[in-house]
Amino acid sequence: METNQVETLLKDALSLQEVIVKANGNHYEVIAVGECFDGLSRVKKQQLVYGPLMGTISDGTIHAVSIKAFTPTEWQRERKFILPQ
Repeated sequence: METNQVETLLKDALSLQEVIVKANGNHYEVIAVGECFDGLSRVKKQQLVYGPLMGTISDGTIHAVSIKAFTPTEWQRERKFILPQ
């Protein structure tokens, strides 16, 4: 599965403002940014992102996924620590 397919799947399902997906084989790293994460714990944010991916995880297309999910405000604060300058 291409990274842009994962991005589209998540954006369509969760109305995210920003999605960054990196892949190494069938291991994926996802950074998701959206208002839908407001007020949620880290675990609940991750569960929200896992939802749209469950079909591809259960069929083995995605073997592993690392998720970092932020509200837009959190992302403004955290992006400088996560993205290379």
